[in-house]
This record gives sequence, structure tokens and C-alpha cells, in this order.
Amino acid sequence: MFRKPSALLAASALLLLGTATQAAADTSPPAAPSAACTYTPAVPADNFKGIPVFDPVKAAKPYSATLRTGQGAITFRALTDKAPCTTYSFKFLAQRDYFDRSHCHRLTTARIYVLQCGDPTGTGSGGPGYSFPDENLTGATYPAGTVAMANAGPNTNGSQFFFVWKDTKLSPAYTPFGKVTAGLDVLQKIAVGGEDDQNGPGDGFPTLPVNIKRVQIKSR
Repeated sequence: MFRKPSALLAASALLLLGTATQAAADTSPPAAPSAACTYTPAVPADNFKGIPVFDPVKAAKPYSATLRTGQGAITFRALTDKAPCTTYSFKFLAQRDYFDRSHCHRLTTARIYVLQCGDPTGTGSGGPGYSFPDENLTGATYPAGTVAMANAGPNTNGSQFFFVWKDTKLSPAYTPFGKVTAGLDVLQKIAVGGEDDQNGPGDGFPTLPVNIKRVQIKSR
């Protein structure tokens, strides 16, 4: 979903579009053993911070992340028990200021309802210099408040992710790795502000600029 404008939703073949009716409860099973977590060098390598080496003990420690944006703060609880490879990568990048001074480059307001962030180039095609496998997909749903990985196909996760600001129905192909605990109103304010349709009706750059000043990680 949404690595490039053609890969999120302009590629509707990757998505099931409609209004979600799933409950917000996450009933997915625990993540697979950490042996499946490998970070593989990949291009592009924008704002390169190195490649993490997975540590299952550190990855299991719960944390929350707060994105300080020009529109307000958004906090989510990392699903370290269900998506340890993904949450370990996000923490690795955040603690190295990877997301700081970047912006959320894509907002969708028709059929699916997401705000996409995590690309330091702001083009929709940037990445951290490595990729890693999908996780937590069995029975995955995308209610409002879900934080999930954007990708360009199976097992192509990098740095780009999206917030679901309104219940959305998607195929279970995008790793859910967080739940918004504060700031859903900020996401909804951004959505109400609209977008510029540059990728098609209901799909473009947010009218309200979403500049990420910093990402703070807090152990729980």
C-alpha cells in the first residue's frame, strides 16, 4: 500500500475499498518467533541511519511513540507483542531522528481514510536503506486509530507508515503495528482540511501541512 502514488490507492488492485465495519478490538494472534525478523539491505537509502540488528529481548519491551507535528501531537502504543520486527524498526529509526523534520505526504479522503508518513523525501518513494517481512496479518483489520506499514508488495516494509483516521476496509496486507491512544482528533482535523487531489479524487497532499518536528519514544 502506498509506497508510491501508484502503489497505495492509485493501485486499487492492491486494496479492497469501502467503509469498514470491523470492531476496533485486535484479535490477531501473537507474532511469529523473532527468527523470522531479518532486515535486508535495499534501495533507496534516504537519510540513511544504518541497518538494525534484531534483538528479541529489546524488541519485546513495550513503548509508546509521540509524533510532535505542526498540527498537534499524535501518540500510539506500539504492538511489540504482535509485530516485534516492525516496532523494533520504527523505534530504531525514531531514536536516530530519522522522521524528524519530515512531513506526511499523502492523505486519502475517499473510500479509504489514511494519512501516510515516514518518507524523508516527501515523494512517496523514499526508504531507509533496508526492508523487512510482513507481520500480524492474520485477521488484520483497520479501524480508526490503526497504525500500519505502507508497502510496495509483500515483505517490502521500510520506513513509510500510515494512520487510519476513519474505519477503513483493506485487504490484510499491511502490517498493523500500533494503536493511537491520543491525537485521533488531530488526524481528523487534518482530514477535514482536505487534500489537493494530485493523485486522483480524494487522494493527494494534505492541505494542512503535517510537518513532523520530532518523534519521542517512551518506555511503558
